[in-house]
Amino acid sequence: MLQTLLNWAAHGLWHAGLGTVLLYTLLTTHVTIVAVTVYLHRSQAHRALDLHPGLMHFFRFWLWLSTGMSTRQWVAVHRKHHARCETPEDPHSPVTRGIGTVLLRGVELYRAEAADPQTVERYGHGTPDDWLERRVYSRMDWQGVGLLLVADVLLFGVLGATVWAVQMLWIPIWAAGVVNGLGHWWGYRNFSSRDASRNVLPWGLVIGGEELHNNHHTFPTSAKLSVKWWEFDLGWGYIRLFSWLGLAQVRRLPPKPRLGEARSQVDPALLQSVIANRYDLMARYARELRRALGAELRRVRAAGGAKSQLRALRAARRLVGREPQSLDASARETIDTAAQGNAALLSLLRMREELAKVWEHSSASAEQLRQQLQDWCLQAEHSGVTALQMLSLRVRSYTA
Repeated sequence: MLQTLLNWAAHGLWHAGLGTVLLYTLLTTHVTIVAVTVYLHRSQAHRALDLHPGLMHFFRFWLWLSTGMSTRQWVAVHRKHHARCETPEDPHSPVTRGIGTVLLRGVELYRAEAADPQTVERYGHGTPDDWLERRVYSRMDWQGVGLLLVADVLLFGVLGATVWAVQMLWIPIWAAGVVNGLGHWWGYRNFSSRDASRNVLPWGLVIGGEELHNNHHTFPTSAKLSVKWWEFDLGWGYIRLFSWLGLAQVRRLPPKPRLGEARSQVDPALLQSVIANRYDLMARYARELRRALGAELRRVRAAGGAKSQLRALRAARRLVGREPQSLDASARETIDTAAQGNAALLSLLRMREELAKVWEHSSASAEQLRQQLQDWCLQAEHSGVTALQMLSLRVRSYTA
């Protein structure tokens, strides 16, 4: 009897080798990632796709086992993050709370917000509310993860406790730490969204595509998170597979800009097309600004310019990827310092702010906005700045 217990403690019921245990751990944590990105995030929080009830229930059950998270609470916290992004009310913004706090205490921040009944009531609507959700998944959160611990220990013996610990840490590390922390602090930006979101990696493999966080904050209701040809969204691959199997139906994707023949006059249809394609337009504008700042940096360096000017130019290249309205006084001063003495740069910066006002003046009439965009195009075309002239041509070419 004692020998049997010792054998079970050492090897478990499976008698699996170390390689098998590692493979099991990776597969189960990967299923958790898929459940979070496809079910919780894209389907429930943003309604970007509909899932078959059977697949939804599998994901709900698996998340109960592997995380103990409630669908309604998770959705509520995430929706509040989008609604109050980078403000003191954001549940987990490194901009307001500090990157160290979000990286190390991300789970605490999530739990504190999930425990707020006002947050859950206001933002958690439309999530499952059946008997299982009310009586089991929402009320017995620790029983689910406890059941997984029992299963792991039975399968692998004492080593199963280590497997379980990895399974429990997987989402806190990758989602609460990397996505919520690094995803708003470090990385590259395709779009000038109002928040500080970043794409952490060029390829969305490790966290199922959630690393493409700037893309997501720009198009939050899209089922697909990749927008560049070289970006890979593994979650989207699973969605395509589920769709092929009849288990999912995609509702929304990122809009693709369409260009036609340039129009000489800005009419109401062109105005609407420009507003609809504003993220594409401002992303191209940011690239032109970075290109101009890079040219100025090379010129100043070749002329033996001051170190302070060189530092300002490098910093400005990082800052111009953000919308002008999201820049604080210090960031604006840095950009102004970098543009000193360069008339083309100053024009590019000034006219970017003017262009952004076209879709930010909610109190202006459609005719006022149309005239404002028409005036902007004329100024750009007569500015003598090639980048502005090319941007004006793109503005006139957008079509529905």
